[in-house]
Amino acid sequence: MVTGLGGSEQEAIVTLVIFPAIDLRAGRVVRLRQGDPSAQTVYGDDPAAVARRWAAQGAEWLHVVNLDGALESQKPVFSEKTGFSPDLPINLRRLAEIRAATVIPIQFGGGLRTVADAAHALALGATRVVLGTVAVRQPEIVREAVAEFGAERVVVGIDARDGQVAIHGWQETSTLDALTVARRMRDLGVLRVVYTDIARDGALTGVNVTATAALARASKLRVIASGGVAGLADIRALAAHVADGIEGVIVGQALYTGAMGLREAIAAAGGEENQ
Repeated sequence: MVTGLGGSEQEAIVTLVIFPAIDLRAGRVVRLRQGDPSAQTVYGDDPAAVARRWAAQGAEWLHVVNLDGALESQKPVFSEKTGFSPDLPINLRRLAEIRAATVIPIQFGGGLRTVADAAHALALGATRVVLGTVAVRQPEIVREAVAEFGAERVVVGIDARDGQVAIHGWQETSTLDALTVARRMRDLGVLRVVYTDIARDGALTGVNVTATAALARASKLRVIASGGVAGLADIRALAAHVADGIEGVIVGQALYTGAMGLREAIAAAGGEENQ
């Protein structure tokens, strides 16, 4: 199973990795429907406790998102003169708390706009960072981050609405399509991307397996699917495409609503349900 650092892009993906999502807004665990800040459901005030719950149920990775950072509603994290802000944004404090609560690797994104932002997220406990808007607006920063931290610690988030890449917390749609961005990222040394179908995110309507597998095949990148996972059928469908390069899947709403259990999702990912 390819889940840790230090792998090579030639290694075969053996088992689909399930990433329970912990989306943070004002320090609380929430879910947004299709990225809409006004369509929010709160699932807890203690993200560290949620992380411990997923760890107890067998999670091998966590996917943590700073929604306030993605939506650009947080204060600056770092100053060259003073270091960390004395009032470190609450979601970044939550990242440190999650790190203290569990040893599970953490994939962290949301509002990371500079190499310094990425460095501080890693210092606070992230195992690898997800760069989204900056990959479209300033791709040279992705190149710098890969050079600084290594390709295993940098992931690019490609969030698409009707095939076009959205940025700034999905509030703005660019003129670029997902495959164009993916290929550009590969040329910069990126090994994996998180691909989100925005229309399906938080809607429990089923993951876009066809588009995800097509992106993996065409880009030759490892792809982590996101958006719309409704049940075990989605997990099985994605697991059938690991040979195409689908490495994992982020699951949020289905876990928080009880539509699917984490243990059974992990079993389905490994084809172990009937063993």
